[in-house]
Amino acid sequence: MIQSVLVANRAEIAGRVFRTCRDLGISTVAVCSDPDASLPYVHEADAAVRLPGATPAETYLRGDLVVKAALAAGADAVHPGYGFLSESADFAQAVVDAGLTWIGPPPAAIEAMASKTRAKELMAAAGVPLLDPVDPAKATTADLPLLLKAAAGGGGRGMRVVRELSELAGELEAASAEARSAFGDGEVFAEPYVERGRHVEVQIMADAHGTVWALGTRDCSLQRRHQKVIEEAPAPGLPEALRTRLRTAAVAAARAVSYRGAGTVEFLVDAQGRAYFLEMNTRLQVEHPVTEAVFGVDLVALQLQVAEGAALPTEPPEPKGHAVEARLYAEDPAGGWTPQTGVLHLLDVPGVRLDRGYGDGDTIGVHYDAMLAKAVVHAPTRAAAVRTLARALELARIHGPKTNRDLLVRSLRHPDFTSGRVDTGFYDRHLTALTEPRAGEAHAALAAALADAAARTSRFGGGWRNLPSQPQTKRYGDHEIRYRLTRQGLAADGFPDVRLEAAEPGRVRLEVDGVARDFRVARYGDQVYVDTATGSYALTAHPRFTDPSDLVAPGSLLAPMPGVVVRVADGLAEGARVTAGQPLIWLEAMKMTHPITAPASGTLTALHAAPGRQVEVGALLAVVQDAPEAQEDQPS
Repeated sequence: MIQSVLVANRAEIAGRVFRTCRDLGISTVAVCSDPDASLPYVHEADAAVRLPGATPAETYLRGDLVVKAALAAGADAVHPGYGFLSESADFAQAVVDAGLTWIGPPPAAIEAMASKTRAKELMAAAGVPLLDPVDPAKATTADLPLLLKAAAGGGGRGMRVVRELSELAGELEAASAEARSAFGDGEVFAEPYVERGRHVEVQIMADAHGTVWALGTRDCSLQRRHQKVIEEAPAPGLPEALRTRLRTAAVAAARAVSYRGAGTVEFLVDAQGRAYFLEMNTRLQVEHPVTEAVFGVDLVALQLQVAEGAALPTEPPEPKGHAVEARLYAEDPAGGWTPQTGVLHLLDVPGVRLDRGYGDGDTIGVHYDAMLAKAVVHAPTRAAAVRTLARALELARIHGPKTNRDLLVRSLRHPDFTSGRVDTGFYDRHLTALTEPRAGEAHAALAAALADAAARTSRFGGGWRNLPSQPQTKRYGDHEIRYRLTRQGLAADGFPDVRLEAAEPGRVRLEVDGVARDFRVARYGDQVYVDTATGSYALTAHPRFTDPSDLVAPGSLLAPMPGVVVRVADGLAEGARVTAGQPLIWLEAMKMTHPITAPASGTLTALHAAPGRQVEVGALLAVVQDAPEAQEDQPS
């Protein structure tokens, strides 16, 4: 019997495993990097061991330090979570060699599936349908588009779509570098990219006694940068014959490598309903809660029981209802999905299962994945689950870095999604419409100004009064609010049909066109968050006059996030001619590489970026200025 489990991971998944361990009477051990030392999962554990350093390579990818931590803390088992070393056969073997129980598949099974190229060979021998591989060195225009993938990992790292042969060499280099940073292995392979395909997967659970469960299907087609955003179970709209083929193929894949524990077999389903094996993830998946909800099981508990040698029942439970999960990321979807950093002041999503990795007041840093939490809803029908999740996210209060919350709400309510017409190109087609600014921000700015006035009145010992006052001017983002409080009520420029009903420092009630609505207002420094029943707004409070130091030269390229400069375009130097949209500088942040492009065609007049340089958000990287027009000589 397992008595103490060390989780070789961080944040949300570590906390998730700890919850099940507590329910089963098992003690827990956390490992943490220096930036993670104050996160909730560290304090939820019975013991914690610090891994000195900040980057994954210094900490969570150091299997020797993790095994040493388990022995020092008295753990007798190791759970790898997902990502990092979860699919490393060498790490699994090191855990076993140290006399510890490995809560995962046998090292030999991990090794067999660790390289996607070798995994495809095994699947072909087992009769599982495959996409034909493409040798990048021999690729022609007939092979396009191509998908480049990291051989040693997943999660979108090291993945690139190539549509022009001229881009292939550069994308291979970028994908290899990203894979090496995330997994310690830069091997990359290529296969045909299927347009408008669906990403469908099967959850498996296998014991050491010959039983293999195929726990239904999941659809994970809504992805950005090849990382999943919204997942659901079961996958909607699949013919029963196709479901049967997928389950049969998943079981065959597991049996081909004598699998044990939890795993996922992923398939690509094309527009004609043909399914192709993509890969097998020899670990728990981020999206495992939707399968748990539909089948009424605890997959982590099953992992622990299988690791102890227990036998699974011959047949899995019967599925019930539908479950949907949305990943809440600290990122800017309209700004190229750039990750965001800063303090998470408040995260409250009502009425859902919320698996979160950060607590209120924690700082979102640059070194790790940008996922804050997962919101999961289970309901009798798909329509009910989707509607409930969309409404819960709409009512959520999220104060801190910019997130993808509005994108999630709009995605869940998009006609293509509600009807089940989903594929991996969803965001390529709809992102512009899904990220358009929401109406109502001006009213939120007005509410912020009135809440601020109420707060100042309260600080000076007074109460809110509908008395004559001098005109007030405040600026929030792009909105300049000019108002007066008279005996007849509120008089605000540009708001002729707005009536003030009540104002307190944290709450304002306005009647807009005859409809009364509440605005909940919270302020942290110059950041103001206004939450309403129809959505939330993040505003920046500005002084009345602009500080000249805030101005930057036209054409300045500023770092959109903290990160490390990993590459500068070949031959880039001051005086070089560049074209609009040309990638000039690459930043690495949160294990992903982000290109910084020229804002316009012109001349590079300054270059402050260099490989290896750490930059903060807003740092000046370069300046591109329009080339002066040639003019004829004029007589003096």
